[in-house]
Amino acid sequence: MRASRYLAVALLSVLGLATLRGDEPPGLLSTPVPDRATLEKNFVEMLNGSSLVGHFTTDGKEGQPGKTEKYTLVKVAKVRDDFFLFQARIQYGKTDATLPLTLEVKWAGDTPVLTMTDFPVPGMGKFTCRILFFRDQYAGTWSGGDHGGQMFGKVVRASAAK
Repeated sequence: MRASRYLAVALLSVLGLATLRGDEPPGLLSTPVPDRATLEKNFVEMLNGSSLVGHFTTDGKEGQPGKTEKYTLVKVAKVRDDFFLFQARIQYGKTDATLPLTLEVKWAGDTPVLTMTDFPVPGMGKFTCRILFFRDQYAGTWSGGDHGGQMFGKVVRASAAK
């Protein structure tokens, strides 16, 4: 216990001195985040015409393989503020439907997070999710009614699918 306390004090001292000198503490160097317009443009370019291909799990069914899901994003466009229109074909289980969905996207630094809270999806019920996108991958949590789980997969860009 005593050794870890000394290590913590030494580490804080080094970080404190680096901060006083104006240096960036080791390991805390960050890449500049592009402006919001550039982030939004890149987000639309990544998703427009692409497919989200992956799996989802259901809480309470741990140990079972995730089920396959596919969302084909026919078109994605910013409509206003933090809202984007997704023309999405949703495919999982016996469901196969194409719907226009205006969804909110928040930003965690340079990472877009699709945000839905008790959002009514026509013919499917209300859903809540937080899905982040980074480097052609997506991952997040979802719930609908009395069930939920995780979802994850790859963004297959339209140019890669040809």
